[in-house]
Amino acid sequence: MRSPVLSVEDLRTHLKTPDGRLRAVDGISLNLRAGETVALLGESGCGKSMTALSLMRLVPQPAGIHAGGRILLGQGDAQVDLLGLPEVALRRIRGKRIGMIFQEPMSALNPVLSVGEQIAEVLRLHRGLDGAVIRQAGIDLLNEVGMPDPARRWQEYPHQLSGGLKQRVVIAIALAGEPEVLIADEPTTALDVTIQAQILDLLARIQRERGMAMLLITHDLAVVADVADRVAVMYAGRIVELAPRDELFSRPRHPYTRALFRSLPGPDRRGGDLSVIPGTVPPLTQTLPACHFADRCRHAWSDCRARPPAWQGDAQTGVLCHLYDPDYPDHPPPDDALEETPDAGNAITDSPAPADAGPAALSLKGIRVHFPIQKGVFKRTVGHVYAVDGVSLDITPGQTLALVGESGCGKTTLGRAAAQLIRPTEGRIQLGGSNLTDAPRAQLKRSRSDLQMIFQDPFSSMNPRLMVGDIIAEGMQAQGLGGNAEKRRQRAAELLEQVGMTRAALDRYPHEFSGGQRQRICIARALAVDPKVIICDEPTSALDVSVQAQVLNLMQRLQRELGLSYLFITHNMAVVAYMAHEVAVMYLGRIVEQGRADEILDNPRHPYTQALLSATPSIREEDRREIIRLKGDLPSPSHPPAGCHFAPRCPQVMDACRRSYPDARHFSDTHSARCLLYPKDG
Repeated sequence: MRSPVLSVEDLRTHLKTPDGRLRAVDGISLNLRAGETVALLGESGCGKSMTALSLMRLVPQPAGIHAGGRILLGQGDAQVDLLGLPEVALRRIRGKRIGMIFQEPMSALNPVLSVGEQIAEVLRLHRGLDGAVIRQAGIDLLNEVGMPDPARRWQEYPHQLSGGLKQRVVIAIALAGEPEVLIADEPTTALDVTIQAQILDLLARIQRERGMAMLLITHDLAVVADVADRVAVMYAGRIVELAPRDELFSRPRHPYTRALFRSLPGPDRRGGDLSVIPGTVPPLTQTLPACHFADRCRHAWSDCRARPPAWQGDAQTGVLCHLYDPDYPDHPPPDDALEETPDAGNAITDSPAPADAGPAALSLKGIRVHFPIQKGVFKRTVGHVYAVDGVSLDITPGQTLALVGESGCGKTTLGRAAAQLIRPTEGRIQLGGSNLTDAPRAQLKRSRSDLQMIFQDPFSSMNPRLMVGDIIAEGMQAQGLGGNAEKRRQRAAELLEQVGMTRAALDRYPHEFSGGQRQRICIARALAVDPKVIICDEPTSALDVSVQAQVLNLMQRLQRELGLSYLFITHNMAVVAYMAHEVAVMYLGRIVEQGRADEILDNPRHPYTQALLSATPSIREEDRREIIRLKGDLPSPSHPPAGCHFAPRCPQVMDACRRSYPDARHFSDTHSARCLLYPKDG
C-alpha cells in the first residue's frame, strides 16, 4: 500500500473567543494517499472548514491556538511538519505543494484584479514563470478546467463571470502550482446540479491525470457517494467514523452517521415524516460530554457522558463509539435498532390532484416580468431583461407545486411577482376568487393575510433590531389582526410552539438562533396571518440535512393540519421527490415541462428536465442515471436565443428548434412539455 502524502496526527486547533476557548478541531487523525479522494463529511459547525484552514496554517493569529498534533506533508526526505514551519517557509508550500479551493468563489477572488492577473501571480511565485510564458500557461490552465474561450476570459474580471465560471477560475488558481494535495472546501455548494456535475467531473478528471490527493469537504451525502474513495464523518471537532465509501454507504456504524442517512428526503419517504436528530451541534465553547454526540444519541448511556470513547479500528477505517468497544459486552452494536427508518406512510407519488378540488388556490396566467436596461444620463431604455416570459401555473388547494430550474432561470422573480413584491409587466394573478393584477393598494394589503412568502435567507429577511416576538407580531399588527399587543404576543408564543420552539424565544434577537431555528421563526411569521398559500423560496438550501429534515417535517405537518398550498422554489430534486405533488421545470423565463411529481421524476420528456435529473447526485446506486452533460451556461435573459431557448445547449437539437419556440405537447391530462422531439397533439 502506498504511503500517505499527507498525514494528520491528533490535530487540535482551539480559538480564543469572548465565550472562552472554542475547540474547533479536537484531536483528529487522517491520511491521504496520491490519487485518493477522502471526503470530510458533517453538519455546519462541526469543524470541517476549520480543519481545512488548520491544514493550510491559515487560522488567524492570535485568535488561533494550535494546541497540538502534527501535519506531515510529503514522503520520505521531502516530508515536513507544517506546524513546525515559520510563516516564510509556509508561503513557499501554500499554493505550491498544497492547494485549496475555497467555499465561496466570489469572496476568494480579488474583484479589482483580472482573472489573468490572479492566475499569473501563482505562476510567477510558485513556478518561476514570466512574460509571455505566463499568459500561455495560464490560458492552458483555463482550458484544462473547461473554461470556454479562455483567451477572452483571461482579460475579464470576476463580476463578469457566472458562478460556475468563477469556480473554474478558483480551481485553476489552486492547480497553478501543481500541488501534491488539493483541499476542496464545499466546492459545489452554491452551484446548480448541472454545473455541480461539471465541476465534480472536472476535479475527478484532473485528479486522475495529475495523481493528486484530494480532501473534499462537504455536507452533501450524495456528492460523497459520487466522488469519494474514503469518507471521514466529523462531529463537534472529532472524526467519529472513517471507512471506504461503499462500506460506509452500505453499513454505516456510528449512530450519528446512521442518523444522517435517515434524515435524507426522497421518494421512498413521501407521505411520512423524515427521521430527525434531536437538538443541534453543541457550541464548541461549552464543556461537552466525553462522547460529544451523547446528548443527541438515542443509544447513549451513563458511560458515554463520563468516559471518552476509544477509536475502534486503524488508520484506514474505524469508529469512535462505545457501542463497538469490546470493554462493553453488555452493549453490542444495535444494528437492527440503528437501521430503523420512519414510517413512510401512504405514498403520494402517484396521486394526481383531486378532480373536485375546486378553483386553484393561486393561479398565474401569462405572467411576464421584463426589467428595462437603461443607459446614459437620461436613462434611455436600450433593451430588457426577460426574467419571466409568459408563465402560467395553477396551485391546487392543500398541495405543493415545486418550481425547479437553474439559478438565473427566473424562479425567484416569478415567486416575488406572485407575492406582488414586484409588479408583473403582463399577466393575471388570481388568489382564490380575487384578481390581484390591477388591485388597488388597499386590496393588495388585505391579500397579504392569504398569501405569504418564506425567503431563502432567513437571517436577512428579519429585522435584526427586533425581538422574535415583535417580528412574528409585525404582520398581525399591519393587518389589524390578533387583537391588542398582549393577545398578539400570546398568539406569537403559540405559533412558536407550533413550529417546535419555546416561548422563551419571544424575547431574543435573530442572531441568537441557528439557521434552522431562524427558518422556523420565518415559518411562524408567515403563519401568523392565517395564509392559504405560502411561496417558499429555497427554504432549505442553506440547511444541513438533519435541520432540513426538521423543517420539511414541519411544513408537511402544517400542510396536513391547515390545508396550506405551497409554491416550493428549489433546485434540490431530492426535496422535490419528497415534498411535491406537481412539478414545473423552468428554463430562461419559461416553463418547459410540467406534470405530476411521478410523471416528471420517473418519465421526464424535455431534454432539459432529463439533464437536470441526470445531474442530480444520489446516495443509491439504483437511482443514479447516466449524466447528460450540457454545453456552456444559461444564456443571458437579456438576449435569449432564437427559437427554443434551450437549443444552444440541447444534446438533441434539430434545425427546426432554432427557428420557432415549440408549442406544448401533452402526454396526459396533467403532463406536458414544450419540445419538437414529440408530435403535436392530435
